Amino acid sequence: MSNLSLLYEKDFSDWTARTVDLLRQGRFAELDIDHLVEELDDISKSQRHELVNRLRVLLAHLLKWQFQYRQISGQWAEFEGKSWRNTIIEQRAALRCAICWTRTRGSGPR
Repeated sequence: MSNLSLLYEKDFSDWTARTVDLLRQGRFAELDIDHLVEELDDISKSQRHELVNRLRVLLAHLLKWQFQYRQISGQWAEFEGKSWRNTIIEQRAALRCAICWTRTRGSGPR
């Protein structure tokens, strides 16, 4: 097991900093390839998971707004749907940021 691989097990933050330094210096032979690939794969999975979850929440609230708002607002005169609107706005903004972030890193469609 290499020193860098041991560092990964002990101190992830230091491992990350050291890996970045090695990459910037072009010292690829010294990299902890197995852990680097694992971390890159995890980032990709996390990004996909975040996008799917945000889309799911957005779609649910858009459907509520379209199909339930009239019925509920008729029953409760004080119901304004502010929380639904706020969630829709928040999820749209977060999705926009996530998609832009992905595109600027070359991971998504342009």
